[in-house]
Amino acid sequence: MILPRTYKCSFCGKEFPSATGSALIKNDGSIFYFCSTKCRKNMVDLKRDPRKLKWTEFYGKEER
Repeated sequence: MILPRTYKCSFCGKEFPSATGSALIKNDGSIFYFCSTKCRKNMVDLKRDPRKLKWTEFYGKEER
């Protein structure tokens, strides 16, 4: 039995199945997975920090 692969959203941290969402591949080879257009627009177009938005899993976490 083959289990479907799940990805973790690069912006909000939510897990989603591989048949949904979208991926952004930059020229340097880095890959970003997004569960919705809301997450993609917030990261790519609006350049928001997920640590400052309460609805993300990364809210309040600092980089170390």
